[in-house]
Amino acid sequence: MSSSEDSYGPETVPPSAQLSRSPTLRDEPQFPSSHDPNRADLSYPEQTTEVEKFGVSGEYRQTSPTGLVPAPFDVIKGIAEQHTSPVSPSSSSLEKGQTSIQLVVWKENDPEDPRNWSKGYRWYLTTLFAGSVLAVAFGSSVITGDFKDIEEEFQISEVVAALTVSLMVVGFGLGPLVFGPLSELFGRRPLWIAPMFLYVIFNIPVALAKNLGTLLVSRFLCGLFASAPLTLAGGAISDIWDNDERGLAIALFAAAPYGGPVLGPLVGGFIGDSIGWRWIIWVNMIFAGVVLLFLLTVPETFAPVLLRKRAQRLRQKEGNSNIYTQQELSRPPFSELLIDTLVRPFTMLVTEPILLLMSLYISVIYGLLYGFFFSFPVIFGEGWGFSDSKVGLTFISVLIGVAFALLVTPQLEKTYVRRLRERGGKPLPEDRLVGMMIGAPFPVVALFMMGWTSPPYVAPHGGNWVGLCVSGVLFGFGMVIIYFSANAYLIDSFPSYVASVLASKTVVRSGMGAAIPLFIVPMYHNLGNGWAASVFAFISLAVMPIPFLFYRYGGIIRGKSKRAAADL
Repeated sequence: MSSSEDSYGPETVPPSAQLSRSPTLRDEPQFPSSHDPNRADLSYPEQTTEVEKFGVSGEYRQTSPTGLVPAPFDVIKGIAEQHTSPVSPSSSSLEKGQTSIQLVVWKENDPEDPRNWSKGYRWYLTTLFAGSVLAVAFGSSVITGDFKDIEEEFQISEVVAALTVSLMVVGFGLGPLVFGPLSELFGRRPLWIAPMFLYVIFNIPVALAKNLGTLLVSRFLCGLFASAPLTLAGGAISDIWDNDERGLAIALFAAAPYGGPVLGPLVGGFIGDSIGWRWIIWVNMIFAGVVLLFLLTVPETFAPVLLRKRAQRLRQKEGNSNIYTQQELSRPPFSELLIDTLVRPFTMLVTEPILLLMSLYISVIYGLLYGFFFSFPVIFGEGWGFSDSKVGLTFISVLIGVAFALLVTPQLEKTYVRRLRERGGKPLPEDRLVGMMIGAPFPVVALFMMGWTSPPYVAPHGGNWVGLCVSGVLFGFGMVIIYFSANAYLIDSFPSYVASVLASKTVVRSGMGAAIPLFIVPMYHNLGNGWAASVFAFISLAVMPIPFLFYRYGGIIRGKSKRAAADL
């Protein structure tokens, strides 16, 4: 994906990642980096192209009293030679080693800089960004609250009914491949509003569907357009918060992609029990519509777009055609952006073992999250005789695990910072894997516990269902810790190709999230609760060594890669 990501995905990269980067020099223009270390899993970096090949990087944070600085000649020359710039140094400039190009930057304490907006307003926007992610993630699973009525009305099997979830998750994986580059060209605001509006609209044919085809196609389109907030939210949070301020904001966003899918069946179960599955969709549409109304108040926050508009005004006002922004000089054609977005991720996936195996691990955990939405109804609904509404309440256990994880992640950051300082400020991506190694055993234990503390191994009328809920707590905790560390590790390992890395991971992750719901219920019916859960536990156990192996051998593997970062 070109973000974002990605993606803690649900994936966020922690604030201390900034410490692992080279410091930004304030006395020379900084071009947009292809990676922002404070990006969320579901979010793309703000620049999808790898402009670091020109020898420059940064985060649009330079300031000057006038808002203009001279462009370095060697940078302009390098970009012009790559045919990506609208300007080329003249022959006289080549001889003198200078250029008349002026770059638009922020002024000191610039009121148009989103990071200078009032703290209260920025918290309002942060809450809205996180709320939009929660709303669309909620929509992916809310329909599971009343599958029985859907199966009866359309005369379909459980597997076919599961497509209503799977196809929306597929849309989550495909949408960012387009929305990422579009946000780079047109800014964040249009892509907050237009796709979300279409998401609201396509809930209508879902709620009114008279046949299965309408239901499934509309759910896919809902996922496609609902992926826009997932693409934008992490980057938008980074737009408005400085590195040392955004920790709590990132934590708030981190909870949204996990909390949304877990809240879905909780709310959907009560609605389905009382007024039917169609009202589940109407309520989901109303929820999304309210969020859309608030999104209409979101201003543009993407620094390159804000500076570009200022440059356009200055060119017209002063009649000076040599005023540009960093992005205007280095931005490639949209066709090239699409090629980078659609081709490079898959090339890297088959040539970079770190990316392939970490994506596999992440996809297993993500798929199991959606697997819970189908296994809990089998275990609690069929085994313990719970109603749909009571089954929904059991998902609170996963939310508790997520909450515990969000308390632990700041400690992981402190550990990383301490190690970084012990190394003299030299980053080592493998230090990011500490959290992943801590979280890895939790899904394994959770799945074994879930399988063997459920009926018939624990009698519905003589045992206790608390053990099953404890398994949800353990899984929620491990899931967030694993995502948090894995996302940071991938970004630190491929700092110049973050957009492609997050795209690869998102496609694989969404594929797994879409596939597992299609066969998990038949597995539980055919193998029994214990062995079905154990199969997934053994799969989790098989991938568990991955972070430990990369912690030991990751540096060697990166040293043999053409794209991975080398140790400093």
